[in-house]
Amino acid sequence: MQYPYLFSDIMLGQNPLANRIVMAPMTRSRSTQPGNVPNSLMAQYYGQRASAGLIITEATQISVQGQGYAGTPGIHTPQQVAGWKQVTDAVHSRGGTIYMQLWHVGRVGSAAVNGLQPLAPSGCIARDTVVYLTGSGGAKDVTFIPVDKPREMTPDDIAATTADFARAARNAMEAGFDGVEIHGANGYLIDQFLRSNSNKRTDSYGGSPAARIRFLREVTQAVIAQTGKDKVGVRLSPFIKFKDMDDPEILNTIMLAAAMLDSLGAGYLHLCEADWDDAPQIPVQFRHDLRSAFKGRIIATGNKTPQEAEVLISTGLIDLAGFGRKILANPDFAERVRQGAPLNTITDTHTIFGGGGAAGYTDYPFLKTE
Repeated sequence: MQYPYLFSDIMLGQNPLANRIVMAPMTRSRSTQPGNVPNSLMAQYYGQRASAGLIITEATQISVQGQGYAGTPGIHTPQQVAGWKQVTDAVHSRGGTIYMQLWHVGRVGSAAVNGLQPLAPSGCIARDTVVYLTGSGGAKDVTFIPVDKPREMTPDDIAATTADFARAARNAMEAGFDGVEIHGANGYLIDQFLRSNSNKRTDSYGGSPAARIRFLREVTQAVIAQTGKDKVGVRLSPFIKFKDMDDPEILNTIMLAAAMLDSLGAGYLHLCEADWDDAPQIPVQFRHDLRSAFKGRIIATGNKTPQEAEVLISTGLIDLAGFGRKILANPDFAERVRQGAPLNTITDTHTIFGGGGAAGYTDYPFLKTE
């Protein structure tokens, strides 16, 4: 099958992309300990996948406070910046484009991971939510623990965290990234501010949708000041409710946020869509409304087939399509799609998060060519 839209050229900010396939951010927990430093194995992993039109890295914590899981990389120390430079060099040497996803987990955390009580918009614990620790026993040595009760952020905490996002964006550009993506999805800190069930504040950061998007606006403005607006994307997840994030007001809030991001000139909006088998379908009307609210590039990531992505791009509802697990197991996913070749499948789910080694990470085979 031919994919004339999926394989058409596109500009993302100042970067020309040869195709519209996005490698979606996927937590892999392979950073070097102690210090959560990116390493040569991670550089190999991302370099292998440089044929995607755009790579968005795994979520990367902007501070020690922002970490929620063991083995995830940071972007707040000189050692981490140097480690990430290995990654960007590997991708750029193969002609790829790579953005860093900037992350703060908020209430999805535990002192067992980083030694700190989680911070959140309000002191509401995330019910039925866990984080994980990794041990030295290989890929299956992962322990899941409940999150801790968070402390409500003070105005000073909010200002300091906004500054952390700005510093992380500056560090990412120093490390050679082509741009950054602000993680505002999946029940983490910015998403917690957006939702009425996790944001119970009565000050100017809560109480109404317009107030609940304030933190996202200030973070985006602070990041844009470091990178330029065309190099900033934002990820949102309006239809995802896990991590105790069921909010009946979220769709209206997301539309308000999209219009605000459009007014700031953000380079793209990344829609994170559920990727499990019985995931909710995204209404077509929502896609039309989002396109009206946000005029920049729209990326949609979920459990899509290339055919489904082709339809969405051809009808103008999205500009790029993100793929996660398919690229995890197929470093040459774009070429396999282009040729209609069979896809590898994930061989062992235990190697997705942690393990520390190449198994299930850099050992997936490429297409054999003469």
